[in-house]
Amino acid sequence: MKVYCGIDWAERHHDVALVDDSGTLLAKRRITDDAAGYRMLLELLAEHGDTPDDPIPVAIETSHGLLVATLRTGKRQIFAVNPLSAARYRDRHSVSRKKSDPGDALVLANILRTDMDVHRSLPADSDLARAITVLARAQQDAVWHRQQLVNQVRSLLKTFYPAALDAFLGKQHGLARPEARAVLATALTPARAAKLSVTQFQAALRRAGRVRGIEAEAQRLREAFRGDHVRQPQAVEDAMGRQLTALIVQLDAACRAADDLAEAVEESFREHPDADILLSFPGLGVQLGARVLAEIGDDRDRFTDARALKAYAGSAPITRASGKKKFVGRRFIKNDRLITAGFLWAFAALTSSPGADAHYRRRREAGDWHAQAQRHLFNRLLGQLYHCLQSRQLFDEHRAFTSFSTDLAVAA
Repeated sequence: MKVYCGIDWAERHHDVALVDDSGTLLAKRRITDDAAGYRMLLELLAEHGDTPDDPIPVAIETSHGLLVATLRTGKRQIFAVNPLSAARYRDRHSVSRKKSDPGDALVLANILRTDMDVHRSLPADSDLARAITVLARAQQDAVWHRQQLVNQVRSLLKTFYPAALDAFLGKQHGLARPEARAVLATALTPARAAKLSVTQFQAALRRAGRVRGIEAEAQRLREAFRGDHVRQPQAVEDAMGRQLTALIVQLDAACRAADDLAEAVEESFREHPDADILLSFPGLGVQLGARVLAEIGDDRDRFTDARALKAYAGSAPITRASGKKKFVGRRFIKNDRLITAGFLWAFAALTSSPGADAHYRRRREAGDWHAQAQRHLFNRLLGQLYHCLQSRQLFDEHRAFTSFSTDLAVAA
């Protein structure tokens, strides 16, 4: 007899339901969200035939948390069912729109009983791959948070301190530079900046870690901050200076967090056996390669073929056809983090791969706009990555872009 388990999870407790092949409810129980509750769940599963060699599959509406980590040990299949999909299954059994936590657990168990083959279980990624996923996503979030703070600082400076914007305009990383943050922490308002000497600017640059060209840069900053600009009333300017102080403190913390996480990502990523393959691809560095690995994992059975990976990433087009109407367009349901990394990857590949650049230009000449051509290039690179990971080969420019290599041979 085959048994299926459904778990409706909540913050403090979880409802569990077990059904057999015929849909008969075998057991239901509410467990607490702690070690005692997890032990109770495992004992309940064992009572109904759960073994290490033949574990009972579990459906739950999340893929994270300690409960999922407890259940993922061994060969157990865990199915993270989308809550919207579970709600549609609930409507199959009742149109009254009634809902309860034990009822939802029963619905999840019946989803596995009737349609387990159309749902995908959580990938069997290694612990190192999952650790990279945590770090890479955290680093990406830290970068996004840092940029949000930079935008807030820029917006504030524009309202009362245009000299600070002009001083760092065009510099790499702009206001996120350590020098910019150190100088702004010293010269919080136009009035204070106008009183600073060259020596004080030099001290701020040294605190930021600059070792070359300090005298010339300090002189340039002094002249920039003493330029002729429109000023707010003094009381308003001082208040905005206090606001700038708070933002600079947050920006410093965000920059440190992004840098620390980047170091952790690099350390973990280089230990992974797929790192060399990913780094062999044009446009993929350590951070971007780690983000790609974080989203596709290292379970080689996760995707049945390259087309499945492309669909998951959102790079493959989707077709909608009905009668005489047919539409081919981009996917809206996709892994947003992976497609974001894919656009950066495709853009970086243009300058490091002649074949990628030629492919992009052909797409542009065929009528694709920039984003379409980039997405098409990412789609092709992703298919090549799937092949290299499956066959354990490094990227080969001439084999990856055979048409471009043929054109070069004919021209020679």
